[in-house]
Order: sequence, then C-alpha cells, then structure tokens
Amino acid sequence: MDIGAEYRQRWEQYLKPIANKLQEKLLDELKDVPRVDRISARAKDPTRFINKSQKSADGRPKYNDPLVQIQDQIGARVIVFYVDDVIVVEKAIEDYYRHIEKKDLIPESDSEFGYVGKHYVLKLPEDVIEDEDDKTKIPKFFELQIKTLFQHAWSEANHDLGYKPDQVLTSHHRRKLAFTAAQAWGADQIFSELLRDLDA
Repeated sequence: MDIGAEYRQRWEQYLKPIANKLQEKLLDELKDVPRVDRISARAKDPTRFINKSQKSADGRPKYNDPLVQIQDQIGARVIVFYVDDVIVVEKAIEDYYRHIEKKDLIPESDSEFGYVGKHYVLKLPEDVIEDEDDKTKIPKFFELQIKTLFQHAWSEANHDLGYKPDQVLTSHHRRKLAFTAAQAWGADQIFSELLRDLDA
C-alpha cells in the first residue's frame, strides 16, 4: 500500500470535512467559557503525516501501521488568555468528551524552560462523521491541545525556528530559545496573579 497516497485520499475525502465539523462543535460547546481567544481544528497536512510516518526509534520504524497509530490526523486547539482559564476549559472538555490520554507537557527539570501545554487524546464524536462515510478510513481519536496565548506564541515560533531540517542549532541558539520560553512562562504567571488580585 502507498501510505502517502492513501492518506491524501482520506485527508481530502474525510479528514478535512470532519475537522471543519469538529471545529464548529467545539465552538458551540465552549461558547459560554470566558476568555477563550480562539478555537481551531485541522486535518494533518499530508506532507507532515508522511514525514511523521517515516520516523524511526533505535534504528526501527516508530510506526508499524501509521494510518492507525498516528493519533493527531485530526487535531484541535483551544487558546485561552490566562493559565487559570486552561483549567476551566479542561473541565468543560471533560464534560463533553471521553479522554483516552491526558497529559501536561512541561520541561523535565524545574530549572528548564521550554514547551508547555495540556494535551488530550479524545474519542472522535460520532456526530462529526456522516452516516455514509467509510468508518474504516476515519481515525477513532483526535488530539486536543489547550494553551495560553503565551504558550501558543512561544511554541509556534520555537517550532518555526528550532525545527528547520537544514540547520543545526548552536548552544547559543538553544539558550536564546530557552530564554524566550522563560519570558513566556513569566508573563503567564504575572498575568494570572494580576487577574486573581483584580478579581479579589
């Protein structure tokens, strides 16, 4: 099987329309949650899917069956203003969806700064799938990320600057990225403290 061709067909026929319906559903479900900046859902770009499907670990392919194993073929993102708002969205999401996986992505050490975000793997709701769709070609799950504006802005810039295949980051480059991550973390803390003080 040509995995790339198969995925492109699924992406065009099923994944893009499903992602659009999922976005509309999330917008409706979270419409009363305050301080949500944006909600989006997307089908994973075929080139990115193919690149991910070819990853290896310890010299062996990471995915034996990428069309089944890669869980972010459909991904959604909720961006909120403040750290405390992440908890509010988290509770709302868990009212509507059954999660298969839930994790907080944080740096390994307290003295490190880097990517931060809450990630879910959730069961794809049946009402975003048409009755006539071929269910064997549609993933059972989707990935959801909840981040603050600062977490989102830092991770997007970091991904753009830090993952260019034709460039190698020097130690000085990595220190600069870590410095900006620390600033983003600090801004989140200060804004959250200001919000609590003003609300009190």
